[in-house]
Amino acid sequence: MNLKFIGKRTLVLITLFSLIIMSGYVQAVDHKDGGKNLNKKIEPPVAKRVKKELVKFGDTRIDNYFWLRERENPEVISYLNAENKYLKDSLKHTEVLQNNLFKEITGRIVKDDSTVPYKKNGYYYYIRYEKGKEYPFHCRKKGSLNVKEEILLDVNEMAEGYKYFNVRGLSVSKDNKLLAYGVDKVSRRKYTIHFKDLVSGKILKNEIKNTTGSAIWANDNKTIFYTKKDKTLRSFKIFKHMLGGDSGKDKLIFHETDPTFSVFAFKTKSEKFIMIGSDSTLTSEYRFVSADSPDDKFKIIHPRERSIEYSVDHFGENFYIRTNYKAKNFRLVSTPINKTEKENWEEIIPNRDDIFLSDFDLFKKYLVINERKYGLNRFRIIKWGDKSEYFMEFGEEAYSAYLGKNYEYDIVILRYKYSSMTTPDSEFDFNMVTKERKLLKQEKILGGFDPANYKTKRYFATARDDVKVPVTLVYRKDKFKKGTNPLYVYGYGSYGASMSAGFRSYRLSLLDRGIVYAIAHVRGGQEMGRHWYEDGKLLKKKNTFTDFIDCTKFLLDEKYGDPSKVFAMGGSAGGLLMGAIINMRPDMYKGIIAHVPWVDVVTTMLDDTIPLTTTEYDEWGNPNNKEYYEYMLSYSPYDHVERKDYSAMLVTTGLHDSQVQYWEPAKWVAKLRYKKTDNNPLYLNTNMDAGHGGASGRFRRYKETALEYAFILDLLGMNKK
Repeated sequence: MNLKFIGKRTLVLITLFSLIIMSGYVQAVDHKDGGKNLNKKIEPPVAKRVKKELVKFGDTRIDNYFWLRERENPEVISYLNAENKYLKDSLKHTEVLQNNLFKEITGRIVKDDSTVPYKKNGYYYYIRYEKGKEYPFHCRKKGSLNVKEEILLDVNEMAEGYKYFNVRGLSVSKDNKLLAYGVDKVSRRKYTIHFKDLVSGKILKNEIKNTTGSAIWANDNKTIFYTKKDKTLRSFKIFKHMLGGDSGKDKLIFHETDPTFSVFAFKTKSEKFIMIGSDSTLTSEYRFVSADSPDDKFKIIHPRERSIEYSVDHFGENFYIRTNYKAKNFRLVSTPINKTEKENWEEIIPNRDDIFLSDFDLFKKYLVINERKYGLNRFRIIKWGDKSEYFMEFGEEAYSAYLGKNYEYDIVILRYKYSSMTTPDSEFDFNMVTKERKLLKQEKILGGFDPANYKTKRYFATARDDVKVPVTLVYRKDKFKKGTNPLYVYGYGSYGASMSAGFRSYRLSLLDRGIVYAIAHVRGGQEMGRHWYEDGKLLKKKNTFTDFIDCTKFLLDEKYGDPSKVFAMGGSAGGLLMGAIINMRPDMYKGIIAHVPWVDVVTTMLDDTIPLTTTEYDEWGNPNNKEYYEYMLSYSPYDHVERKDYSAMLVTTGLHDSQVQYWEPAKWVAKLRYKKTDNNPLYLNTNMDAGHGGASGRFRRYKETALEYAFILDLLGMNKK
């Protein structure tokens, strides 16, 4: 089924029609009846059931809620609105709490704030915010921070009149006179690229629609490379555009015809080459052209080979390549620009069984390696001249550290970012010669935050197959009493994404109420190396789910929570995790929060017309293969909803979600309502104006956080403050 958008006029008609037919879905308390029905039970909406048979390999599945995929059907919009109304009515008694939480969370944030400026091509770039405004100002200063500010974009002004607005991909031409940027007004991650003349301040007439939002400038200041999306939102074509020309006549440079691959373009740090990358989950291919000669033909670095991944940057006479070729945990190699095939790759950093090579950065005198050992990042600093090296370590038990924006080559200063569960986001400059660190900025937390009040611990829980799984937790010391605190466990465990133990100021609203917060670094991420990822994907995906349950059990055994007060949260692929554990162990969790959850695994992966299907066969498997079909079906949350008691649940989605289509959470909730045998709350919250990332703006998103926290506190009987 092709995805279509709802126009404003259509939405008005749908909304009016929804009001007429909504009574068929929900009977809610009328709060304007003078109190006559105050004791009347608020009934949840009931989605109609329309039988649809889904047959594969002789196996028939019945999906009674398949019809909810009909985005333009007024009954679908009505059902989503009815669920939103049911949620609002049911949690009306927590509205004061929600408002207090929102004020509390946003009250910790400095309103007049700005990012640390970084230098690029003679200018200092930064983002700043003003009190009372939701969106950023993108700014720069020429040569010095003491000169007059130039506002590149005032997103507040641009966003006026829109319910959702997002700007990304800001890119300045080599001569510093032109700006390209992408705008999404719907939250489907389909961006229109615009151009601004930074000398005159005028927006140019050029527009390029249906892109990823990023534009890559050649060094002639007029040639732009950009990426188009297909109907499934896969990035599949690279075009070349001449500024001032008709985008409809742009030249196609590269077409990725393999539906399991996506494409992208970027410029090397040296700004000497433009790269086109083509990636699937397990395989990479890059091609390049001189940024000074954008009309030349692109040359391939190394042709794609199944299960060989690599990424590229440039320095001097060589390309530097991070690759898993003959290296499970990745290694770093170099190769001459004119001899790029893998037979010419010369090893610089070898593979190591206990260390995962995450990233690297290139300077004139130093090579910087970001690597992960025992689940924690560290920086390895290597001097090009004599090959001497040292490690940059961090003192806390658990933390998050990653390389910052280092655009200049001929310097000895490394910009990096650091935080921990108790240390707010901090940005440093590190002198690689003297080893001195300079704190440039640490996030200021308003409201009397003192890190000494909190404690972070890191453990290794033993999974049922005897694998040691990292667990990081934080709690407020004066609120902690063994075995009595509510426990909130977060997990993800997909795509090799490592969940670092960083700081989040909104989390304080849980910690200050005595809730222990934990991260289960389950398999499917890459915290412990490449094997950690491989042991949590494809035909080993269930390890992700059992790891999370075993980590929860470990925390309870260690008395970090009261077994009757345990909550779990995950989003997107982490929402799949939530769906799986709630089917496996609903008795273990008092409440589940599933944000934009991917729960209808088999049906989605059999449908190659929707986003993130063909490009993810290497992550989940292709269910057109019977072995993968049967394995996916054995854990797919939607297919395993049963007649039994379930935990209380809050499920969220966005009508315009481009990653997990809104109908998956909607179908899941509808089926749970029909099947479950308990009286625990079950809520679906659909943001009718946003997509996968939720609301746009700096503060609005915290309305959803406040709702989530109120849901938890209400279940705990802590809804008065």
